[in-house]
Amino acid sequence: MIPITYSSEVTKARADGTAIVALESTIITHGMPFPQNVETARLVEDDIKANGATPATIAVMNGRLHIGLEPGELDALGQAEDVAKLSRADIAACIAAGKSGATTVAATMIAAHLAGIHVFATGGIGGVHQGADQSFDISADLHELAQTPVTVVAAGAKAILDLPKTFEVLETLGVPVIAVGQDVIPAFWSATSDMAAPLRMDTAAEIASAQKMRSAMGLRGGQLITNPIPHDAEIPAATLAPIIAKALAEAEAQKISAKAVTPFLLGRIFELTDGRSLEANIALVRNNAKLAAEIAIAMAD
Repeated sequence: MIPITYSSEVTKARADGTAIVALESTIITHGMPFPQNVETARLVEDDIKANGATPATIAVMNGRLHIGLEPGELDALGQAEDVAKLSRADIAACIAAGKSGATTVAATMIAAHLAGIHVFATGGIGGVHQGADQSFDISADLHELAQTPVTVVAAGAKAILDLPKTFEVLETLGVPVIAVGQDVIPAFWSATSDMAAPLRMDTAAEIASAQKMRSAMGLRGGQLITNPIPHDAEIPAATLAPIIAKALAEAEAQKISAKAVTPFLLGRIFELTDGRSLEANIALVRNNAKLAAEIAIAMAD
């Protein structure tokens, strides 16, 4: 039996049939410093509530899978040190051993599906890392999207990745990549890119209908909704390119690899942009949360 704990808000939403939106927890433990991580997590949860749905931040705490966190649990997670970063490969082992960990996109999708939650809001998905032809460093998020029926709302894949290869892999895996309101895929901190969107949808109702049809047809997996960052918060790709290149070179020089790569790169880009990347990150996550709430409500209808 899976040890699952539902927060009081999520318990009520399940009883009432209210739409629920899943949220990951690595953005709290590995994405931002304290107290900004907890403050941002609360802002995102409030955005979901303001748009008519119930937030469910997901994490593993002392061997229990938490679907939704109480205020004290969120505070504790935001201040915890050396928190494990859980994906498909290690979430079950963490629970079985009675340990704690924060969920990545892949692990959050797994937990959301177990809890009957169909929509998940995040910042950006993982993907194919630069130099993957040598390192084979490809995020489990891509395969999770191909097999777990959860609609993931993100601002595209993280801009530190090899974006063309990431979306090529998603195409190969049969994952629908849908751009919202534009004909190109957004690039995380940047609202646009030079990559044409395979699919475009302009409303939450269209997106919800597409996932329902996948289920009706027996098609495995979810869909990736690429929602552009608001233009007033974006950092142009031309500004970011040399900064990302510098951070990647430093990571290679320091032989940083595996799960340590993304936190290192995001941290260096924060420093090199004088904090602007973090401000953009917060804006895009909140924007994704609002859209995810609308989709969850449309899916429930």
